[in-house]
Amino acid sequence: MSALPEITLSSVPETAPSAGETKVHGSVSAIEQLEISPVGVYVQHYLRRLKNPTNDQTDHLKAHADHIAAEAAKAINDVSLDDQEDEEESEELLSLDPKEWKKQDHYAVLGLSRLRYKATMDDIIKAHRKKVLRHHPDKKAAQGHLNDDRFFKCIKKAFDILTNPEKRRQWDSVDPEVSTDIPSAKEKGDFFEIYGPVFEREARFSKTQPVPPLGNIDSSREDVEAFYEFWYNINSWRTFEYLDKEEVEGSNRDDKRYMEMKNRKDRTTRKNKDNQRLRTLVDNAIKADPRMQKFKEEDKKKRNARKNAREEEERKMKEAKKAEEEAAKKAAEAAAAIEESEKKLRQDAHKMFKKEQRALKLLFKKANYFAESDSDVAAGVAKLDKILAAKKDTDSLVAVREQIEAAQAAGNVSAVVDEIVSQL
Repeated sequence: MSALPEITLSSVPETAPSAGETKVHGSVSAIEQLEISPVGVYVQHYLRRLKNPTNDQTDHLKAHADHIAAEAAKAINDVSLDDQEDEEESEELLSLDPKEWKKQDHYAVLGLSRLRYKATMDDIIKAHRKKVLRHHPDKKAAQGHLNDDRFFKCIKKAFDILTNPEKRRQWDSVDPEVSTDIPSAKEKGDFFEIYGPVFEREARFSKTQPVPPLGNIDSSREDVEAFYEFWYNINSWRTFEYLDKEEVEGSNRDDKRYMEMKNRKDRTTRKNKDNQRLRTLVDNAIKADPRMQKFKEEDKKKRNARKNAREEEERKMKEAKKAEEEAAKKAAEAAAAIEESEKKLRQDAHKMFKKEQRALKLLFKKANYFAESDSDVAAGVAKLDKILAAKKDTDSLVAVREQIEAAQAAGNVSAVVDEIVSQL
């Protein structure tokens, strides 16, 4: 036995604490003796090799197959989906080429065709586990299919995509098995049965959750208007990167830049078309929604009521104005009639006044102005003029004329005329 080499330890640093200042922070646990049993599939595999070293490869594969079978038996108990719910695996599905993964239905690969975008993460994990246990290459190799791992690669790719939130959104955005059709505004049938599933399908793309429900025929006007306002301004996360064209192997930098530019342009075009599709969906829904038609009728009645009230008020104002104008016209006509009557009376009175003046003048003229000689005629004319100047109304002239005529008949006219003049 060779001697052990000497090990020289370095000196203690000056900054190190002295032996009396050291502290014990823990202690070593007591020694415990454990017994380890050589068990497990790999120990069994080793024992088989000792017994039969000539069949090494087959025994190795069998050990792995036993291990996978044991794990499968244990894992199946944790899977809530029973075998009756498993989707049928067609020959076309099992023969998928993993290199063509972009063209594959990842939900179908994992057996989730029925759930698709509604599948939860737990559903995906359980479905993946079942598929892995069923199609693991080691298990296939144990069954004699040594190089059959194509579908297993498809399973792995599908699982990678559906468990990555961003990649799953890209796939869900272009999932060809989910319809993007929208009903027309003239489609016959129950509105809520036709449009309800469509809005529910499209609601998964909204960044704002929860999405307002479509409601029913009894929904309030506020809820219905809020629903359509939300959909007209929906903030959609739907993206189209999944449809990007892949770069050709060996392409240069210019080719890559061109491909990136082309993909961005195509994504923008597809996004704009999708936004227009959603707007058309909302437009068609509004046209077909019986509640919106009811609201329009209510609005029309309100507008008509306001219009009728306005027209009625205008009619009353016109009638009042017309009545006022007619009353003013009648008053003006009445005033004009009165004025005309008064004018006529004045004219008649003036005529009578002039007539009496002429009669009085004629009376004086015929009586030679009641003068006894020609020299007294001027005095008689003066008396007449004085009487005509003093008497300004018809009645007074009539009274003077009648008084003079009576005096003339009595033979004392000169004295009466002088008396009349003296009283003026």
